[in-house]
Amino acid sequence: MQTVQATLVAAIAAAALAFSPLSAATGENSRAALIISVDGAIGPATAGYVKDALAKANERRAEVVILRLNTPGGLATSMREIVADVLASSIPVVGYVSPSGAHAASAGTYILYATHIAAMAPGTNLGAATPVQIGGPVPGLPSKSTDKDGKDKKDSAQQTEPTDAMTAKMTNDAVASIRSLAELRGRNADWAEKAVREAASLSASAALQANVIDLIARNPTELLKQIDGRVVEIAGGETRHLATKDATIGALDPGWISQFLSVITDPNVAFILLLVGVYGLIFEFASPGAIAPGVVGTICLLLGLYALNMLPINYAGLALMLLGIALFTIEAFTPTAIVGIGGIIAFVLGAMMLFKVEAPGYRLSWWVIGIAAAMFIGLIVVIFSSLRRARKGPARVGAQAMRGLSAEVLDWADREGHVFTQGERWQARSAEAFRPGEMVEVASIMDLTLMVRRRPGLTAGEGGAR
Repeated sequence: MQTVQATLVAAIAAAALAFSPLSAATGENSRAALIISVDGAIGPATAGYVKDALAKANERRAEVVILRLNTPGGLATSMREIVADVLASSIPVVGYVSPSGAHAASAGTYILYATHIAAMAPGTNLGAATPVQIGGPVPGLPSKSTDKDGKDKKDSAQQTEPTDAMTAKMTNDAVASIRSLAELRGRNADWAEKAVREAASLSASAALQANVIDLIARNPTELLKQIDGRVVEIAGGETRHLATKDATIGALDPGWISQFLSVITDPNVAFILLLVGVYGLIFEFASPGAIAPGVVGTICLLLGLYALNMLPINYAGLALMLLGIALFTIEAFTPTAIVGIGGIIAFVLGAMMLFKVEAPGYRLSWWVIGIAAAMFIGLIVVIFSSLRRARKGPARVGAQAMRGLSAEVLDWADREGHVFTQGERWQARSAEAFRPGEMVEVASIMDLTLMVRRRPGLTAGEGGAR
């Protein structure tokens, strides 16, 4: 019996080890190679994902981390966070532009330069690391100018100079940053500067020849074989001898929080959340007690504001948007053409100014702005149409609404008496004499007294009806 129990315990332990993610290349295995995948634009969610993944890799004592890149670039602030985390990592980080057809442009180039070992798959490219400022020229790129004969000047020494002080600061800061990374890792610093000033790009084979990357590998398995035995220097000056030939490959996927943040920090999604939130609150205030519009609107508004807080926004643009929404709200309750038009203008201008940068993947779509403006215009048209119908329709309340109503005479003496109409007993006057039960018509109202007149063809059974 004891033998059977011991066998069961051993079997359970073996099964737990076999199916445990820790033993399946993602656990506390010093011969594990963990892959962090960065696909798409680099933003706050990407930076958070990389930071958490590197922390997990350190906890699991992985041999190496493969930072797989396929990105058009992104926000400079998020890129700097990732670079700082890579430089501070106690686990060697291998930058790998993969799969074939992928690229590490703009911010991706900086990150690749920061990694301990840089690799690319065949058919990939990197470069175009020029910082882009919204509304400004591309720093350092030659601008066409013509001479007196109308020909382009190609040999002007000033063509590669930034056009203003701000772009010069941005360019020089970017150059200093990427050159320091290149010198730290022993890579081509001159080409790195060229990638910033002239937006230069290289293919995988050209990058290897130019000493921009360390190797080319078709897949992660081949990559691990090629870096096996290399010595790298990690944070704190410590050297690490890599033993990755037989390392087991695992993946560190982003959690649902990182995935959720990557969705809401898209400028277009944040913009739409903000609009839904405002519309929800407007509908809730217009019809108190509906509850659902208020709850949904509040949640969307808070999510939208949270997303905007994580993005580099222009607060003047945000203020103009909020002003436009406020004017539109006033227009909804007190319709006037001037306020509504002013709200639309303020909203569109604010949306155009909202984001400071025009990084890849972080541009506000003109389609979204146009649809939002069209929705505002459409709602204003609906409000004015309803107002016009209300003005042309019959009066619903007040003295005008009483004219033409049928009333039943309750009692009458001389030229005064009481009548019953609309469920109420009214004092009435007339130049004619009436009998109780006779139907009359309201001609006008003076103070709280109805002026009535005879209405032939009505009977007492129709009392109180129009």
